[in-house]
Formats: sequence, structure tokens, C-alpha cells
Amino acid sequence: MCFGDRARPPLPPVRGGATDHGDLVLRSADGTELGAYYAHPDAPSNAGMVVMPDVRGLHQFYKELARRFAEAGVHSIAIDYFGRTAGIGPRTDDFPYREHVDKLEPRRVSEDVAAAGDWLRSLANGTVRSVFTVGFCMGGALSWAQSAAGLGLSGCVGFYGMPSRVADRIGAMEAPLLLLAAGQDFTPVADVEKFAEQVRATGVEAELHVYPDAPHSFFDRSFAEHGDACDDAWRRILDFVERHLQA
Repeated sequence: MCFGDRARPPLPPVRGGATDHGDLVLRSADGTELGAYYAHPDAPSNAGMVVMPDVRGLHQFYKELARRFAEAGVHSIAIDYFGRTAGIGPRTDDFPYREHVDKLEPRRVSEDVAAAGDWLRSLANGTVRSVFTVGFCMGGALSWAQSAAGLGLSGCVGFYGMPSRVADRIGAMEAPLLLLAAGQDFTPVADVEKFAEQVRATGVEAELHVYPDAPHSFFDRSFAEHGDACDDAWRRILDFVERHLQA
């Protein structure tokens, strides 16, 4: 598990207003309803972010993170993975996530991401033209996998992802990747470096940055000792989004 109920996302380096936010229900391609949480920046923006949680699904950390992205100027929507097996409801610390993770199908996750991306692109006047994904732990690997899902994404960001979970998708990847790795994670840095090299060998961008002293789940403002790493990760994500915005 990545983030407990007491975890809070770090604040972005540049903050604006994000007064429009709240819960939402999306409908996936197979008709499944899934819980989501949206947040819009007050200022105009043509960037959208699909936030992909860790194994616990859409809990409070990711709702707040959606608001932080909006404050940084990016329309955002955080999604839950478990509508098919757990319905729509709160994902608190006592949610039995493991039994639902075991039933998760990657192709259904991609359908849910597609629904979230379509929702972002449907905003008034088609303002969102570039959609990205960002994920954490299990969601990090799932985010990278969306590069190969044919969703027309502009980029896929992953924290602490396990390359073994997505290695079979490398040959189909299209969208550029940003890989943010913790040097003290249980996933060896060498595995992430090898994965990045394999992706680059196909002609797809794979930007990798390792935080040598950071543990798994360092992107949490309650980890004050990793504040510099959190600030740097925010800058890298926002720079990545800026570089890959579609005209």
C-alpha cells in the first residue's frame, strides 16, 4: 500500500485557484459506473490529467492530488479501479482492496482511463486538447501501460512503478513516459533503468529520474525530509506536461 489516510500530496510549485471540484460518476465502455473526482483550474488550460491511484483505489490522497493539479493549472480527474467488483463507495483504510486488486483486468483499466480522457476532452469548447496520466505504485505501472492502449495520450507519468507489470506492452507504446523512481524502493533502480532503455530502443521517449535517498511513497508532504524530492518531482511533471502539450 502506498498512502494511508493521513498522507497528503505535496503542494505544487505554482498555485492558482481551483474552486470547481467534486465527486463524479463515469461510465466505462462496458457500462460499468466508476467513481471519480474532478478538479478544474480557475484559469484557462488546455491540459488534462487522469490520476491513477495505488492499490487502494480512489481514497482521499488522490482527491486532494486532483485539486493540487488543478491549482497547478491542469484539469484533472482521479479515478477508482473497483467499480466492477466493489461498486461506488469510500476507499478508507479498512477497504479490503486486495481482493479487488486480484480481480482487476488491465484492459478494463484502460477503458476506464479512456472514459476519463473522453470526459476531459468533452469540457466546454474543447479546451482540453492534451490528456496525460499519472499513477503511483500499481498505478505507476498502469499509467505507463496506457502509452500502449491507443488512447491518444500526450504522455504517461509513473511513480514507483514495477516495470515487470508492463514489460509486455513496450512494443506497442506510443506516448512518451516520465519515470520517477525512489532509490530506496523495493523495486531495484536497475530494473527501472533497463525498462527505460528498452522503451527508448523502440523510439519512444522515456525520461527517468531517480531520487537516491527517497523511499517508496516519498511523494507525501508529511515526509518533510523528502521535501526537495517532492518539489523536484512536481517541477518535472509540470515541465513534462508543458513540453508535450499539443498545439
